[in-house]
This record gives sequence, C-alpha cells and structure tokens, in this order.
Amino acid sequence: MNRPSSGGGVAPAATQPQEPHRLLRRHHRHHPSRPHQDGALVSVTSLRDRVLLLLSVPVSSSPCHFPAVVNLGDSNSDTGGLSAAFGPVRTPYGETFFRMPAGRYSDGRLIIDFIAESFGLPYLSAYLDSLGTNFRHGANFASAGATIMPQNVTLSQGGYSPFSLDVQLDEFLQFKSRSQTIYERGGVYRELMPRKEYFSRALYTFDIGQNDITAFSFLNISANDYIPNALNEFSSVIKSIYEEGGRSFWIHNTGPLGCLSYVLLRMPLTAEQLDSAGCAIPYNHYLSRQKGSFDRGNLWVSA
Repeated sequence: MNRPSSGGGVAPAATQPQEPHRLLRRHHRHHPSRPHQDGALVSVTSLRDRVLLLLSVPVSSSPCHFPAVVNLGDSNSDTGGLSAAFGPVRTPYGETFFRMPAGRYSDGRLIIDFIAESFGLPYLSAYLDSLGTNFRHGANFASAGATIMPQNVTLSQGGYSPFSLDVQLDEFLQFKSRSQTIYERGGVYRELMPRKEYFSRALYTFDIGQNDITAFSFLNISANDYIPNALNEFSSVIKSIYEEGGRSFWIHNTGPLGCLSYVLLRMPLTAEQLDSAGCAIPYNHYLSRQKGSFDRGNLWVSA
C-alpha cells in the first residue's frame, strides 16, 4: 500500500524570531484563506498552498471506529504538553469552553478535541503531564512551538519548543513499550494504559510545520535545502510509526502564516498588506512562491 506524506519546515537557524510560544493565537478558528482540513482514510489535498498530499488508502462507506488517538504536533493540537514542562498556560486561554486555562493555546477546544469527541473518546492527555492523566484511549505528544526540524536555540532564546518531531517520535516509542509493561501490572493500571492491540487500530494524527516555515521566512533563509529536509524528516516519522504497526493516519494542512499573532506582531505591515480578516497578505502568499522546494521534498511512503 502506498502512503505519501508531507510536512513542512526548515533546518536549524542561528537566530530566531520573538518567542512564538508566548505569542500564539488565542482563537483557532477557520479562515477563508485556509485550505480545507481533510485527511485520514481519504485523499488530502493542498498542503501549504501548492503541495499535494495524498493518503492512498481504501475508502469505505462504513463509519470509522478507533479505540485510541495518538497525536504529534505543535500548538494547534497541544493539550498540555508545553504547559506541563515549562509553566502553566494562563488566562484568558480556555475562557469559552473550559472556563479556565486547560493547557491549550486557544480560547476553547482544538480540532484534536473534536476528533476525540467524534469517536466517543475522552480528550487526549498530554504525554508530558503527570497529573490526572489517563492514556487508555491514546496520548498527545504535541508541544506548542514545536517544529519538524530541531532548532539550534533554547526555548528562552528563540521561543521554539525543544520537543521537535523527532523527540515526539522517541516519546511515542517509549510510551508504546513502557505502557504495556505497566498495563501488565493489572488493577487500576489497566484502566489507565492502552491495550496492546490499540496501537495498530489507533488513528495517528499530525499537525506540525507552521513554526518551521515562519522560522526560515523571518530569517530570509533559502527554502531550497531546508524544505526538502523537513519533508524527508516528516516522511521518516510516518514510516517509523507504520513500522510500529500504525495503519491509519490523519495529516493536517497548516494554517495561513499571515494569521499567526506572532507574525503580525513581529513584522511591520501597512494597511494595504492586510486582508479583510486582518491577516498579512504577503505571508499568506509566501508558500506559493516556494512550490519548487516542496516538489523536491514531497516523498511517498511505501509499505
């Protein structure tokens, strides 16, 4: 079965823009210029404007049933990872649904929360969170500020999370192994850890790459080498999870770069450079100018 995959991002940079994890947008809402979110078990198109992403898997008319969800990503799907590691998310985050900060850089639920709800599953616990967590139906390895390619600066210097995609994969591999050892202890542990067969039946979701693109676009670094490297890294992670038994994948598009709050705060823009939603037009059109770089890095994952 052929399973193409794509990602986006850049290789490490010497310096970085103002801490994006502290300037994350509060409202994860749909924007008319954002490509349609699609994925898992169907064809997915329009990744970062011009990149074609297809998951060639059988399409069935019967409903999907997943006993667990495993997520890797950045702030778009972080349910408490960065918060657990580097300090709690503060108000006004979480004000519309949870009525309190809930580890999410959003005013309410994220797409990953709605995915879990749609399958009748509880919200995903962050792997890095040690308090009140339950991993029976999956785990969330996402971290706000995460990138596909590791960055050459600390969190305090550049604002990018140290939990890049390769680190999240390592966390998943450890979770898969150790959770079964703990599950075999029996008792309450069997209510907190996933069953062995859940790993092959789970839905694996990915939402990452946006922070990579802003890093090299801010620094005016050529995309010719960095984008293909990031896409190759992304493909490698998909292959690794497939080799571990994963069979169902949902890969998100990235949002329009010009709508990120830290883009709007960092870059000087004129009124003519803002669209009707207040987003930066030059950055929303940035990726279409990098089509050649994406074409060179768009790999197929074969199994």
